[in-house]
Amino acid sequence: MKKVKLDKYEQSIETALKRDEFVRSPNFSATKKMFEEAAKNYLELNKTKRITIRVNQADLIKVKARAKRNNVPYQTLLNALIRQFAEGRAALQF
Repeated sequence: MKKVKLDKYEQSIETALKRDEFVRSPNFSATKKMFEEAAKNYLELNKTKRITIRVNQADLIKVKARAKRNNVPYQTLLNALIRQFAEGRAALQF
């Protein structure tokens, strides 16, 4: 097994662990559950989701043409537009 060279701070932590100088937090279970939930939510947020929408054919042709001019797939262009709108960087005008 390869030995890892520890600095002084890391060595002090390792020594304290060996001496059982660390005590578990009184609300360890609740804190652990909170972090597990946060990790799960983070992973869920980064998944992509397939959707089906109805789009005016003329609009879709225009979007595909603009995407082609920008050398990106039209789905990527639509995804970018949705993301910008969701983040408040794009607005709709009615």
